[in-house]
Amino acid sequence: MIPIITKLNEDQEHAMNQSKLFTLVAATSLSLSIGCSSKKPEAPAKEPAAEAKPAAPATAVKAETLALFQPALEAKGGAGLTDAQKAVTDLGRHLYYEERLSGNDKISCNTCHLLDNFGVDGVDFSKGVPGEKVPRNSPTVYNAFMHVAQFWDGRAADVEEQAKGPILAGKEMGMPSAEAVVKKLKGIKEYRPLFAKAFPADKDPLTYDNVGKAIGAFERELTTPSKFDAFLNGDAAALSDAEKDGLNKFAEVGCTTCHMGTLLGGSIYQKAGLVKPWPNQKDQGRFGVTQKEEDKMMFKVPSLRNIAKTGPYFHDSSATSLEQAIQIMGSHQLGKDLKPDEVKSIATFLNALTGEVPTAYIKRQPL
Repeated sequence: MIPIITKLNEDQEHAMNQSKLFTLVAATSLSLSIGCSSKKPEAPAKEPAAEAKPAAPATAVKAETLALFQPALEAKGGAGLTDAQKAVTDLGRHLYYEERLSGNDKISCNTCHLLDNFGVDGVDFSKGVPGEKVPRNSPTVYNAFMHVAQFWDGRAADVEEQAKGPILAGKEMGMPSAEAVVKKLKGIKEYRPLFAKAFPADKDPLTYDNVGKAIGAFERELTTPSKFDAFLNGDAAALSDAEKDGLNKFAEVGCTTCHMGTLLGGSIYQKAGLVKPWPNQKDQGRFGVTQKEEDKMMFKVPSLRNIAKTGPYFHDSSATSLEQAIQIMGSHQLGKDLKPDEVKSIATFLNALTGEVPTAYIKRQPL
């Protein structure tokens, strides 16, 4: 075939030998007639390939939504501490697990805030030394140092101050006084050198204030980053499309009005029953601290970190499941009757906030 194409494309060459051309044309024609003989059935025409359907676009999350939760939570767990800092956190760990800080030598910080259970005991109301239930649900200790204040009513400014409260609370750990705590610790020989190492500049290092400082220092390393933080840091594949859908729904219905920031909460106070009155009006929240009318039913907004692992929910433990808690929030705080699929979607996202507990850091050490 090539000579024919050449001839047709070069019709200005008049010197071509016509007899040779005839021979080539004849030979080529024969070849074509054999190749196209009707004796061989024609191959069926191929059906055109079906057009590939475009893949469903990955769920996108708006940049302005992601900005609400920056910066991402970082892992700590004692990494990067100096020897001097480690001396304080080591002491704090011992004190956190110390049952002898209670009136009956049976209750420690870890009794109600179990470090291997995402910082909670999983019951509606914890029981203290007298065997009576405390009036509010025990919140998680993880990431708590980043909160605007401590306790549901914000009566303690930081974790150092908070740590000293339950030890002296009659319905909790039940020690009669700060002096009694110090006397008890001084009677345990192992603690004297630990306090001296942790607070070398203090003339008398074993004080009640230093008990709070040590426990607080230990708690300041208790962070639980999750795959949500990887997503915030740019890993688009860290969350599934269902989890991203849930995040979008979470923002769309208005949850981010209160649950924003690194911890998705813990940064402001809000009225329980903002739109629809809260069913339980017995606990007036922050009003008990300030005695200000505007603080009635005001509570610290809880962090949603590890929320799937820290039920029951709310200060009064009135929700036993995450889905129920979402439904209640929609109704009483947003004035919305969330549909089952909306609740499920938001819950899917909230499950992505379950982080990693710093297992090595929280391990109890022999005194």
